[in-house]
Amino acid sequence: MTTLPNVMIRLYQPDDLEAIKRLTVEAFDGVTLEQNVEDALGILRGHDWRWRKAQHLDHDLAANPTGTFVAETHGHIVGYITTRVELEFGRGRIPNLAVAADFRGRGLGRQLIEHALNYFRREGLAYAVIETMAQNEVGQHLYPACGFVEVARQVHFARRL
Repeated sequence: MTTLPNVMIRLYQPDDLEAIKRLTVEAFDGVTLEQNVEDALGILRGHDWRWRKAQHLDHDLAANPTGTFVAETHGHIVGYITTRVELEFGRGRIPNLAVAADFRGRGLGRQLIEHALNYFRREGLAYAVIETMAQNEVGQHLYPACGFVEVARQVHFARRL
């Protein structure tokens, strides 16, 4: 893993929203349920998968605005991670994680995950979960490398109404 000395991980600020939405669309191309649904059913309600996936961030931020962290270097956002804290279960969830193409394979995803895990520990949580699509080879490699173990698989079905 290459260290990234000029990258700072900090708390999300509202001015970051458009940048992390752009990063989301770029990073999740080919590895998101929203795109799989569109491939099977076509564009729904006038919005493509990119729009729907970007909206996930609005939901993540509404649920836990103090648990979203961005990685920044020289004034540019190069990654982010969102979290959910489920105190009643003692569980932390990582709904979204994205790293800019130029920073992939250099340890930034791992740094963001470790940052989220430390946040969960400070919140007194017992465990963390993260999920990925089967076609996401990066997630299939990175998450076990960060200590996550596979506990289940899920199959998604969709149909037009």
